[in-house]
Amino acid sequence: MKFSHQLVVSTLAVLVLSACAGDPEKRRQAKDDFAYLDTTLDQPWVTPADAQPQFYPQYNIPKGNYTGKTGPNVDIRPPQQVLELIPGARVEKVNNDVTMWLISQDELNKVWDLIHTVSNQKGIKFRTDTATTIETDWVNLSAEDESFPIAGRYLINRLETLGRYGFKVSLIEFRENDKDVKLDSDIKDRYSSNMVNYITNQYDKQVTEEARIRALELVNKVPVTMGSDRSGLPVIIARAPYDLVWGKLDTILPQIGFAVDDKNRSQGTIETKYSAPDNEVWQKFDMEPLTLKSRKYTFLVGDLDNRTSINVTDADGKPISQDELQSLSPVLQELFDSSKGSISSN
Repeated sequence: MKFSHQLVVSTLAVLVLSACAGDPEKRRQAKDDFAYLDTTLDQPWVTPADAQPQFYPQYNIPKGNYTGKTGPNVDIRPPQQVLELIPGARVEKVNNDVTMWLISQDELNKVWDLIHTVSNQKGIKFRTDTATTIETDWVNLSAEDESFPIAGRYLINRLETLGRYGFKVSLIEFRENDKDVKLDSDIKDRYSSNMVNYITNQYDKQVTEEARIRALELVNKVPVTMGSDRSGLPVIIARAPYDLVWGKLDTILPQIGFAVDDKNRSQGTIETKYSAPDNEVWQKFDMEPLTLKSRKYTFLVGDLDNRTSINVTDADGKPISQDELQSLSPVLQELFDSSKGSISSN
């Protein structure tokens, strides 16, 4: 019964949150009504004749004519925060323009090139494009928490001064529902920060992708050498982590005649039955044929932290000869390069 009650309460909470999330106007406006706007002070403050009133100046309302948004025009969404996605970068906000200072000129060059690349991909046109200044045409800024379609135009300046490198983003025009809207501090701050976040997010994606490609290039070239274990017996050493070598062995062994009968990842054993493939296979990979006899073999894979050991035993559990193991080493070296043949690193 208790579980059913919790389930009902949770379901209602989800429905309420979903309803709020689906209405942009509710996300931007306060929940209660705006009757307070009609409030008037219709009674003067009256002090009894024998009373000694005490007034605290910290509660005095400053005199003057103040203008600002009230009621439903007040946007209650939290201010747009600039995300720190570029390591070492520092953010400055002056007059609601956002400047991001980077740690090197090379990093600034990459960001500047990225702005052009992403603009081309998104079909964003430039009204001005120089070595230090970009003025965009209208950029679609519509989002789920906006009540109407919105768009903005930006001025992006490249900054290099006194060994500092950065870029400044300024919102210079704004439209809501295809109508020009006068820029105020809230709009400038929110959508200048929004554009900086978009640029840095794209930069972060680019850096992550470049790192992934570099990692794959390293993975595709796993050095394989002959070595010896603690007892002095010969062993093949692959300079790559265990998980990577295990995955590659599972893929490449069947291609050179080793049919996998059984395997145990935690124990590091791969039981196979070897049948010498046709010469066409060796010609395809440009390798010398193995000197192994057609019989059962077990591959013993050992985790050496950032390296992996590979040994092979025959059907009797005895290690194959050093010459036989040595003939296998260049074959693995060739096939561990996943850019060749049909080998993959999956």
